[in-house]
Amino acid sequence: MPARKTYSLLFHPVLHRLAASLLLLGLAGGAAHANEAKAGEESLDVLRQRLAARLSDKAVTEGRASVKTKAAKPAKAGAKPVDKEPKHAHWGYAGEVSPERWAELNPDYRQCAIGTRQSPIDIREGIRVDLEKIQFDYQPSAFSVLDNGHTIQVNVAPGNALQVMGRRFELLQFHFHRPSEERINGRQFDMVAHLVHKDPEGRLAVVAVLLERGQDQALIQTIWNNLPLEKGEALPAPGQLDLSQLLPEDRSYYTYMGSLTTPPCSEGVLWMVMRKPVQVSPNQIAIFSRLYPMNARPVQASSGRLIKESN
Repeated sequence: MPARKTYSLLFHPVLHRLAASLLLLGLAGGAAHANEAKAGEESLDVLRQRLAARLSDKAVTEGRASVKTKAAKPAKAGAKPVDKEPKHAHWGYAGEVSPERWAELNPDYRQCAIGTRQSPIDIREGIRVDLEKIQFDYQPSAFSVLDNGHTIQVNVAPGNALQVMGRRFELLQFHFHRPSEERINGRQFDMVAHLVHKDPEGRLAVVAVLLERGQDQALIQTIWNNLPLEKGEALPAPGQLDLSQLLPEDRSYYTYMGSLTTPPCSEGVLWMVMRKPVQVSPNQIAIFSRLYPMNARPVQASSGRLIKESN
């Protein structure tokens, strides 16, 4: 086509209007696509903002739940409560902590229920034999008095001992029970003193001195004069104590194998019960009764144990 004719066609009115329309349609389409892209971008931003908000809310909620769980975590079903009791559970002579329930208070006390050589016993039908004499080696010694919550206990300085059956037992301490834990042919006495000894191998030997109502006893009065005002605090006493003054003049005795009469009720204890009681005054008995009116374990089954008695 000649150049002149082509030039005239470009400027033809109809063609000019058609080109303008196409141009407007192209611009409109581009604007629409731009608006759609912009709207898409805006929608994506909104989604991102919503997602961020949800994640933020979830983190806050979980944080609060974690704090709440740490502050007060509920106990699991069947979980055992925390034991705040000391290792050695409280025991006593009446109510929920009476001797019949000692074994339930602490697994270490199970011997109190299942032991077959328990003390005290009612001493009957002892075999009379020529028992060797107990060699007491007691001397004046410093002492302290302790109210341990179960009885009045006297701690004596080292150097006191006894010898029997070829063994030497050092005195650890002595204490009191009311009424007497031991019985002799069914008879129970007003009180008893238990003198606890131990040999180098750890074996225990206890001498029981029965106390009956009568005259003042000088050594007992010395102990009462030094009673501590507070429980659990041993009070050093002035002067000295001579334990030989607590023993009866007649040193004949009963002997058998038994146990401690307080928890953990350990067995394998050599018992020597003095046959003749020592007198204490009604007032001296009353003083102890003010503190411990009853701190005696009931008698236990003898279970066919051999009991020997001095001729």
